[in-house]
Amino acid sequence: MAHDFHPTALREYDIRGIVGESLTEADARAVGRSFGTVVRRGGGKLVTLGRDGRDSSPSLCAAVAEGLMAAGCDVIDVGLGPTPMLYFSVFELGADAGLMVTGSHNPPNWNGCKMMLKERPFFGADIRGLGALAATGDWESGTGSSRSHEIMDRYVEALAADFRGGAFTIAWDCGNGVAGPVVEKLTRILPGTHHLLFTDVDGSFPNHHPDPTVEANLADLKRMVAEKGCDFGVAFDGDADRIGAIDGQGRVVWGDQLLAILCEPVLKELPGSTVIADVKASQALFDRVAELGGTPLMWKTGHSLIKAKMKDVGSPIAGEMSGHIFFKHRWHGVDDGILGAVRLIEAVTAAGGSLTEMKNAMPAMVNTPEMRFQSSEDRKFVVVAEVLARLQAEGATVNETDGARVMRADGWWLLRASNTQDVLVARAEAADTAALARLEAELRAQLALSGVDGVAVGH
Repeated sequence: MAHDFHPTALREYDIRGIVGESLTEADARAVGRSFGTVVRRGGGKLVTLGRDGRDSSPSLCAAVAEGLMAAGCDVIDVGLGPTPMLYFSVFELGADAGLMVTGSHNPPNWNGCKMMLKERPFFGADIRGLGALAATGDWESGTGSSRSHEIMDRYVEALAADFRGGAFTIAWDCGNGVAGPVVEKLTRILPGTHHLLFTDVDGSFPNHHPDPTVEANLADLKRMVAEKGCDFGVAFDGDADRIGAIDGQGRVVWGDQLLAILCEPVLKELPGSTVIADVKASQALFDRVAELGGTPLMWKTGHSLIKAKMKDVGSPIAGEMSGHIFFKHRWHGVDDGILGAVRLIEAVTAAGGSLTEMKNAMPAMVNTPEMRFQSSEDRKFVVVAEVLARLQAEGATVNETDGARVMRADGWWLLRASNTQDVLVARAEAADTAALARLEAELRAQLALSGVDGVAVGH
């Protein structure tokens, strides 16, 4: 029987919606049946299935499993855990695909599905294809099996295997997301002293929202680092595929700065290799990669897009401003926030032992946070095209990898259309505050020329 999804549920990188409204158990069953059909038609059959700690995840997960089995797939349920643990299970158990029921960092009443095939990420046209399959009911049929497999201990062992770091005093904020149980087990194995916050999994997120890229969500971590005299602190989003960090003085070490630190040991081992970062990253990162003997590559924002590009160019490590860090070196080419924390300990150790000193040594660039401007779905890409046309007419130096990144003598500004929301995303960076103000004014003037309100909207 055919099934139509809510028009907003099929996103660029995943499926997500408000539970009971734009995402129901019937939708989850149809996702399972459609994804199972894709796996079967690709010659596969075995799918691992995981879920996050939201109240709606068990029932949605059960519905996905029903759909997968109805398509003739065999399901291995790896249970509650981070999205990266689900990714790990695909490689560890020799599965053909994996599906994670997670609302990531969205509010508690949201949920969704992230998918991957054994050999590549599953996004964009793949997800639109699921919608088309469901709408026609052109599904495979069969009677698949289901079994549970406890993989968390094995995942923790793999995270800590071949650990090359020293002993530090570290604060870990799990934000009541699914990082908690993994971090509890992991910190019992790692050397050093570990102070853990909010490790109990609670889908209502009673302490703070689990999104470490918003500085306000790091207040508890900063307090813990100060009280316990920690060397540094780390935090994760709801499904732990992203990492946030602060140094011993409570300063945020942003996603691009983390990548600058994490790529150093990789480039020592693999000189000249390509390090990918998204278009929102600081120029200081790209300069640092080159300085370390690597090949910097600016690419489009979006975890699936970065993973696909890593595969194309054979990159051992990549990252996004949003805190997705991707490890091919000694791992599987996927993003993993908890592995990011382990590798951060290693990188800080290799560099002499102080994240605070590493932060001090970074170029003092001034930049804006990510700004968002309202623009309709049908207008947002047109606005970017109009801005690009005007910039080209004036002969500006523009990188068009993803929107417009305008290079000026003393800094840059970026305007791109969000792949997931009806907004334009912008950022600017400069050598000093005067230059930053000028670049921001230039950006807002371009928005005004295309009829966009220059007042930024919230996250």
